[in-house]
Amino acid sequence: MRFISHAPSEIEEMLETLSIPGVKSLFDDVPNDVKLARDMNLPRPLSEVELKRELLEISKKNKAADYVNFIGAGAYDHHVPAVVKAMVSRSEFYTSYTPYQAERSQGTLAAIFEYQTMIAKLTGMDVVNASIYDGASSLGEAISMACNIKKKNKVVLSGSIHPEYVATAKTYGFGAEIDVVPSSYTTSYETDWKQVEGLIDGKTAALVISMPNFFGVLEDVKQAQEITRKKGIMLIVSANPVSLGLLKPPSDYGADIVVGEGQPLGNPLNFGGPYLGFMGTKSQFVRRMPGRIVGETVDTDGKRAFVLTLQAREQHIRREKATSNICSNQALNALASTIYLSYLGKKGLNDVAYHSHANARYFIDEAKKSGNVKIINPKVFNEVVVEVGDLDKKYQEALDHKILPGLKLDRFFPKEKNKLMVAFTEKRTKQEIQKLLELLGVS
Repeated sequence: MRFISHAPSEIEEMLETLSIPGVKSLFDDVPNDVKLARDMNLPRPLSEVELKRELLEISKKNKAADYVNFIGAGAYDHHVPAVVKAMVSRSEFYTSYTPYQAERSQGTLAAIFEYQTMIAKLTGMDVVNASIYDGASSLGEAISMACNIKKKNKVVLSGSIHPEYVATAKTYGFGAEIDVVPSSYTTSYETDWKQVEGLIDGKTAALVISMPNFFGVLEDVKQAQEITRKKGIMLIVSANPVSLGLLKPPSDYGADIVVGEGQPLGNPLNFGGPYLGFMGTKSQFVRRMPGRIVGETVDTDGKRAFVLTLQAREQHIRREKATSNICSNQALNALASTIYLSYLGKKGLNDVAYHSHANARYFIDEAKKSGNVKIINPKVFNEVVVEVGDLDKKYQEALDHKILPGLKLDRFFPKEKNKLMVAFTEKRTKQEIQKLLELLGVS
């Protein structure tokens, strides 16, 4: 969106209407101790032509679009069918206001209803809200929700949850005085179930696990189910939605709340966003859910219609009593996921999940033929952690060949030197995987 400034005559007219002498007078009411006490060191103003030229030059520094991408860690380079962009770019969707109110257009409400329905089927949950900011904030909201339900102020996190999700959960917990307690992970990058059970006490409201976990490993979910049942606490599962094209839904192993990052469902990487978070729960907890829910009804003529069924009004008028103060539902991103899932269907999503997993298995099988790369845990969905000698040098060589070889784990975990987490989607070819193996010194 381009900025069109006001003409000097327009500025003078507005100042005259406001009865103030100049633009700086607009800031007279700002306390002096919070004002910037110096002039800002800004470059000279640019014309539209100059600005466009400068921004184009800056954009040329973005090289990732030309690279083969093996980085995952919560955001994945899946193929986005052309129909997704074509549909979400339609003006009736692209320019419409965020659907806060019940009187929104039937088209927008219908799309949100379909989104909720498909995510509910995918996760096995009874009810899904109209999406949240992203996967990390959806986990933070789930923690607050669980503590609200159980009237307790502690949650225990698996040690193999995304570290950025953990940080977000702690931020949520700080304001609400919730004790967020992460556990450790094992040398095979799985949850340390014995430690988890020891951390759960009478103040604990929920256990949080990730499936697959941050390291790509498939957790022993039966352990989570047994522990939460025995301790009488809730189970929150953070799930990769594409994996649910192959794996059992979290409802099958006792999940009370399911959250996750919806980016893999038809949303491009976009250098980090915007994305969307999904959240589903059991029907008995629906009144504790944050955000809003669209429902189906009939109008006075008996025709199918959609309405904003549930919305926590306290978030607008009694914020201190609100279940949650989250306001945005990332409707356009949720629409992209709706179109993506509708276009692929059940079999299409299964194919995406299968080929992503098959590419990971191909990499593992080929890597095992050499002693130069150690596979830490082969029980994975589409990401695998490998130990590579002289990783920094080989990583740079991969970049020189326009390959993003994966995520160095020491970015989040300093002790994990020479560990590389490699992600695979249906887009990766055997030739690209073989080239990566060659650069890592395997073939």
